[in-house]
Amino acid sequence: MREPLSLPYPQRSFSSNDYLGLAQDPVNVTGPAGAGASRLVAGDHSPAQQLETGLGEWLGLPGVLLFTSGYAANVGTVSALATHSDRILSDAMNHASLIDGMRLSRARVEVFPHNDLGALATLLDQPSSPAPRRTFVVAESYYSMDADGPDLRGLRELCDAKGAVLILDETHALGVFGPEGRGLAAAAGVVPDVLMGALGKAFGVQGGFAAGAPELRAWLWNAARSFVYSTGISPLLASVGLSRLTQVRTGEALRENLAAVADLLRHELTGLGVAPLGHGPIVPWVLGDADRATELATSLRARGFHVQAIRPPTVPPGTSRLRLTVTARHTPHDIHDLVSAIGRTLA
Repeated sequence: MREPLSLPYPQRSFSSNDYLGLAQDPVNVTGPAGAGASRLVAGDHSPAQQLETGLGEWLGLPGVLLFTSGYAANVGTVSALATHSDRILSDAMNHASLIDGMRLSRARVEVFPHNDLGALATLLDQPSSPAPRRTFVVAESYYSMDADGPDLRGLRELCDAKGAVLILDETHALGVFGPEGRGLAAAAGVVPDVLMGALGKAFGVQGGFAAGAPELRAWLWNAARSFVYSTGISPLLASVGLSRLTQVRTGEALRENLAAVADLLRHELTGLGVAPLGHGPIVPWVLGDADRATELATSLRARGFHVQAIRPPTVPPGTSRLRLTVTARHTPHDIHDLVSAIGRTLA
């Protein structure tokens, strides 16, 4: 069992998804803490509606629906859109919440190798019996275990050419990449048919959402079970989320510092002979052996650094790793201290 985090946050923690460092900021928002009911019954409220409107304006997608978490958004959206007569083509590294949504949908699911658009194209070209009513392609823009993502323009073009619906999870990219932090799809000039995001990462609050056309929101309002049968998102948290949206949109200085410390960490790890995967604030160091990853994480904890070992079943066997993450609150001094501790641990 993992011990609770008791180290000073966030300078000595390198395991948080609080990319912009906003989770620890105090808030001066007041209001009711609970919605009291499902939003379909009596739990709808102005803060949620205002946040949905704000997110829609930010993303250029007018149909936004808030869920209580990113997990609930992914499970509810995928399972509400696809049915047993549909086909879903899923990236091999998709998050568990997306996989669970696919299973609940009862659609025919086929998995293609991670980020392999050639393999995806082959699947799209293959005749399927019985012929599906619709084909969905489900992927993420920035994968939290490998810190990579697909060629989004190529992915969009492929879906358009084959008439497939593109569902894209931008949970770990929103607030971090793109103009005003609008994510990697916006940076690539790509508009997915359905975009999912979470407020528990760069926003530093809680909740999740699905965004797309107004018709998407209307459908999910009535058909997404994780929305329909859950008490609505807290009015207080929705109000905090709205204020955080402003901070995210205007947070270029935070994003610049985040990119700088992430690049510094990658550079200094390379100096130790470590070859981290991917790019951005997630810095995965694959060790292979689960016991080795656990030993290193334990040693770093003893030196005052919270670094988490990631092992199967979260990642495939033989790919256990330390998943280092940085935030905009980290300084070059923090990075130097961490890398020095890693060097002493390896020695």
